[in-house]
Amino acid sequence: MKKYLKYVDESQPLIKKKAAFKVLGTIYAGLFLILTFTSYANHIINTPLEEKYPLIPTPQELAYGKKEVRFKSIDIKGNDFLKEGMSLAPFFTEQEIAISKNGLAVKLIKSDNFNASQKKEGYTLSVGKEIVITAYTPQGAFYGLQTFKQLLRKKQGQWMLPQVKIKDWPVFEIRGLLHDTGRNFQSVAQLKEQIDILALYKYNTFHWHLTDNPGWRLESKLYPQLQSDEAFSRGVGKYYTQEDFKEILAYCKERYITVIPELDIPGHTDAFRKGLGIKTMKDERVLPILLDLFSELCGLADEKEMPYIHIGTDEVRNEAEYVEDEMILAIMEHIKSQNREVIVWKEGIVIPEDSTSINQLWAYHEGRKGHRFIDSRSNYINHLDPFAGMARLFFQQPARQPKGDSLALGGILGAWPDNNVLEERDILRQNPIYPSLVFYSEAIWRGKEKDYPEYWAKLPAKNTKEFMAFKEFEDKVLVHRDLYFEDKEFPYIRQTDKFWKIIGPFDHEGDFAKKFPVEEEIKSAYELDGTEYKWNDDPVGGTVHLKHFFNFPAFTEAKSGTYYAYTRIYSPNNRLQEFWIGFQGWSRSGGRRGGPSPKIGQWHFTEPKIWVNDTPVLPPTWKQPNLGSATDEIPFIDEDYFYRKPTLVNLNKGWNTVLLKIPHGGNSWKWMFSCVPVEINGTNVREVKDLIYDASF
Repeated sequence: MKKYLKYVDESQPLIKKKAAFKVLGTIYAGLFLILTFTSYANHIINTPLEEKYPLIPTPQELAYGKKEVRFKSIDIKGNDFLKEGMSLAPFFTEQEIAISKNGLAVKLIKSDNFNASQKKEGYTLSVGKEIVITAYTPQGAFYGLQTFKQLLRKKQGQWMLPQVKIKDWPVFEIRGLLHDTGRNFQSVAQLKEQIDILALYKYNTFHWHLTDNPGWRLESKLYPQLQSDEAFSRGVGKYYTQEDFKEILAYCKERYITVIPELDIPGHTDAFRKGLGIKTMKDERVLPILLDLFSELCGLADEKEMPYIHIGTDEVRNEAEYVEDEMILAIMEHIKSQNREVIVWKEGIVIPEDSTSINQLWAYHEGRKGHRFIDSRSNYINHLDPFAGMARLFFQQPARQPKGDSLALGGILGAWPDNNVLEERDILRQNPIYPSLVFYSEAIWRGKEKDYPEYWAKLPAKNTKEFMAFKEFEDKVLVHRDLYFEDKEFPYIRQTDKFWKIIGPFDHEGDFAKKFPVEEEIKSAYELDGTEYKWNDDPVGGTVHLKHFFNFPAFTEAKSGTYYAYTRIYSPNNRLQEFWIGFQGWSRSGGRRGGPSPKIGQWHFTEPKIWVNDTPVLPPTWKQPNLGSATDEIPFIDEDYFYRKPTLVNLNKGWNTVLLKIPHGGNSWKWMFSCVPVEINGTNVREVKDLIYDASF
């Protein structure tokens, strides 16, 4: 190495210096790869128990031991929770774990060693010479079993658990997921699949939005016209029978999940009015029918099994939906007379006489003073991309306070893919449902000491404690992804090693194609029209928002302009590599918001570009080019990077330069870029482990 270092001296000819730098770069890259591989190999061999057996959500009190407990069979004994104990037998059979009197003992014991706020859902779990789960309630025992299941590993025909001691409980009463099946029907089987994931991550609420303009999806035997073909504008004839509804209720009950059914009125009622031949919600027939429908709903389960009824009241925006306050108040009183709690959206209709409703908050809306509330603000999954969206869910503080209280009940993630979908599985393919559930479970179970709105749209700067906290949690997520989502849509890979430099915004004066000096030569700084531009090396991640579409803090407040982003990728060989590349994250909501979609030959109508080693990377051949914004009924197919076929990019052996041009302006809504190498196998997306990322020049 010394013989090449001497040529770096400024006195040497330029040609010798370039050659020396090239050789040194190869040497350093080789050393970097060797050290990285050695570190990775050591990591696999000497993995601490807490890294090998990560728990999500993280228990409130957690202490790992030093050893693993190995066993071949299990013995269920000392069971104070008969139902939960019985559920172990089919689980062990499914996992091919033998049940034997000589096996590792599993005990479920009732204990009152919990304070008042912990008793309902708290549990303890210890693994040593035996497995002991204690709880005060069956629900607590159930959560102890979910943690136990997360700890199980199998290697070479032998089962293992880490030595561990846990005491755990949630800090929020309501922890849930909402699905809008009014707009897009999902089968009972697909809902059950997601309910199983809710249970594994200790969610306890399924908010079921059953009605909307395209369809009234819950069967009514009193008013069968609501299931007539005329009532549907989408998914004709697709609805849940009352038996389907009861089946989901029972399935949730077994997993200690409460169903909150929502019949959304008086807005979002096109299907209601079309099915019944009613022109306006002020029609005198409407109130008696709605009272009947809510009575019919309450008749499907008692107040213990279904304690909440959601009546919507949001987005009343056209004359046919306007009603008098007295109608809403009458419905509230009717539901309360059947011993149910009433939930309404906020923003929604505010009834001055109403002092008891629970407000479910969305967008930026605050709850009414003195009212209990559920937080669904800034966590609509249909707006989230798989990378930046997960940072938001990690750094967002549910209810904007560390834990729940008598007013702050908890939070519910919202899945609102408003647009029509081609098939029901697209709801999971085109929205990061499963990654969102995993990331949000930490905050809604364990709580967050602080809210970090400054990181809702971008990751913290490298090596800060906040960045390291996200990176540590990301490590856990990747283990869970590989263990529990092998056959499910989980579009997330490691992003904390994806480093960028950005520069801008340059004023393109309305000409998206306008070129700037960055395209000619990469330098540390540029002077243009009396302004000096320097690179910012803070950005990290698979997706970088330069300006966030909801105005969360990002990298610029400018309304338009052109940014450039730069990084380098080291490849150990020449290859054709799959990449996720995108410049517009479509929200799967409200048509193609910020449209039109790109024409053939464009990445986006703002004319973004990407070069790898100075060679342009061509955009996909779009299946639905140049669609306008108001295209709600045309399903998405390939518009977003994470559900279309990856782009193939030539990488050379050694360091590869990546330069992106990201203009913004006009009708464009999102100023962002995504660019990551990926490895795709069926539904599984994984990191490309032999690539190295470095944003230095």
